[in-house]
Amino acid sequence: MKQLTKAEEEIMQVLWQLEKANVKSIIQILPDPKPAYNTVSTIIRILESKGFVDYEKQGKGHIYFPIIAKESYSNQSINKLVDNYFQGSFKSMVSFFVKKNDVDLKDIESLLKEINKKQ
Repeated sequence: MKQLTKAEEEIMQVLWQLEKANVKSIIQILPDPKPAYNTVSTIIRILESKGFVDYEKQGKGHIYFPIIAKESYSNQSINKLVDNYFQGSFKSMVSFFVKKNDVDLKDIESLLKEINKKQ
């Protein structure tokens, strides 16, 4: 699966949220300052060429929808992060976040419960 640029990922986040949308609807959800219609349209065509988005015709326009699930992309992105910055070790990643981000003890306990459920 290809990696998305920041702009592409921002559009995908909106599509994952809306499930189906035209360019105008996507722009309405994006934060200010709003990008130009042509900019969003171009990014959607790039997402289509990368295999993330497809469309169905509706009148003279198109309704776009994601064909890659958010969970699949998230999983691939996390794995890439772990591989590139933590030598493939989830333990190193968790340790990093605990040391650098004042992780709450309740969050750690919750994580441990999730881990124990998997075992």
